[in-house]
Amino acid sequence: VTIKRALISVFDKTGLDVIAESLKSLGVVVLSTGGTAKKLRELGVEVVDVKDVTKYPEMLGGRVKTLHPVIHGGLLANRQEPGHMEELKAHGIDAIDLVVSNLYPFEETIKKTQKFEECIEMIDIGGPTMVRAAAKNCDSVTVVTSPDQYQQLVDELAANKGAVTQETRRSFAAQAFFATAQYDSMVATYMAEQTGRPAITTRHYVQEGALRYGVNPHQTPAGYSRIAQCDLPFEVLNGSPGYTNLMDAMNSWQLVKEVTDALGLPAAASFKHVSPAGAAVYQPLTEVEAEVFDVVGKELSEMAVAYVRARNADPMSSFGDFAAVSGTVDVSLAKILKSEVSDGIIAADYEPEALAILSAKKGGKYLVLKAKAGYVPPTDEVKEVFGVALTQKRNDAVITRKLIQGDVKTKETFTEQGIIDLVLATITVKYTQSNSVCYAVNGQIIGVGAGQQSRVDCVKLAGRKVDTWHARFHPKVRALKFDLEKAKRVDRVNARVAFISDDMTANERVQFDKLFLETPVALTAEERQAWASELKGVCLSSDAFFPFRDNIDQATKHGVKFVTQPGGSKQDDVVIAACDEYNMAMSFTKLRVFHH
Repeated sequence: VTIKRALISVFDKTGLDVIAESLKSLGVVVLSTGGTAKKLRELGVEVVDVKDVTKYPEMLGGRVKTLHPVIHGGLLANRQEPGHMEELKAHGIDAIDLVVSNLYPFEETIKKTQKFEECIEMIDIGGPTMVRAAAKNCDSVTVVTSPDQYQQLVDELAANKGAVTQETRRSFAAQAFFATAQYDSMVATYMAEQTGRPAITTRHYVQEGALRYGVNPHQTPAGYSRIAQCDLPFEVLNGSPGYTNLMDAMNSWQLVKEVTDALGLPAAASFKHVSPAGAAVYQPLTEVEAEVFDVVGKELSEMAVAYVRARNADPMSSFGDFAAVSGTVDVSLAKILKSEVSDGIIAADYEPEALAILSAKKGGKYLVLKAKAGYVPPTDEVKEVFGVALTQKRNDAVITRKLIQGDVKTKETFTEQGIIDLVLATITVKYTQSNSVCYAVNGQIIGVGAGQQSRVDCVKLAGRKVDTWHARFHPKVRALKFDLEKAKRVDRVNARVAFISDDMTANERVQFDKLFLETPVALTAEERQAWASELKGVCLSSDAFFPFRDNIDQATKHGVKFVTQPGGSKQDDVVIAACDEYNMAMSFTKLRVFHH
């Protein structure tokens, strides 16, 4: 459809200069009202006032401008219907080929004031009516509802000698109906709130992509969307995301970003099934750590070291992980990931060569996400479960050094390293399925107890992981003589854990022994106890209060010296006394961080 006659009436006049020159050069007759007409004239466009077409002035303080058969007849007439065109001619109405309109800023108004009289005046009537009319008649009329569309319109007019294709008209119409639906839902919600009626909340989403399936293969179809008028918090650079991939990515990215914001150190996390298997900040690796973590002789950036430490909190659980790092992925980190079994990564950025390495992983299917800098999430969250929508304010609590050390309840106080480790552990439990606790030492999570109904079970579960982590440094474990032709990297990780746990069945033992050049001699009970006693200075953070002192009693088995928790239990005094008994330092944050 060639654009011969246009109606332009906008509240937001941003970008009018983009279309003004195009319409002027094509000789398009432009109808307009009020401030829009004034702006167009300033841009050199010859404008016909709508009141000169309708033969009625603007009325009721601007409430009535375009609501007239001369306007809406020109918008709604189907050019392919002879009867419609004959009626236009009979009534002296000219067809309108283009509508450019955006609506009164109702959302911005209700953010500034709750005065009913002021808000009512920002409910647009003529704009939505005009937009819906043009959108309904999209096979004859082009409707543009956002300055973001202006350049596309201009380009299309230039490419088609002043015409707009049907494909574009219909696409613009879909966006127009979306704009008016979103606008009406905001007004409906406001009116319900003002009149005491049950609020009808409409949340608009724009689908961005399909997922292979949901949590399980039989849960199809599945997809992911962004909230309308918001960006996605990431960009897909390679691969196709899965449901659990994105759950891991969104949680792990928040974790590492918040750790870096709080401590000013590169941070990394290794996630599995929406909980961290490990997390860490950069601290230089000792020679023994490099050996135990299988990175001897490798030149690693600080970001790579942070990830190596995160993955080595619990390398068996990190098998097939989703990685997150707060900074840029360089070649050294990409090479580490290339050698590991991992499903994907989210990071602030990627060096070109590193991106190429990762994009080739898993036959080109490795998922690579780039987090969007400066992304601000909505303040509220919605989760649908079994037909019920649960809403809450997003957990935007900020974990800081001040929070951790602000209310120490014990005789002992924190060291600088203790504060770093407690900040790391507390942010980690914030993104761990509850109930949860985390142990940390020297900037590395070394035990995560997630998703337990009993808090002391969290402490025990995570404590066993601490013991396994520490035992990997035992001379006997480090001296295991693997047959490298049979024992691949993953086999060696699992075999060390099996050796430490010493709970293999007879059949497992047969397979285990095949991995070695020399049959390993098991650790004795005395060796285990002596080695465990050497672990010192461990930190423990809990997502909610410790209800009884048994949590502290259990924590002493794993070298814990520093503790932080929200407090608020009836047994707080007893728990504090237990910490004093063991010469531990403990603070109360008064902040519960359950995560579900």
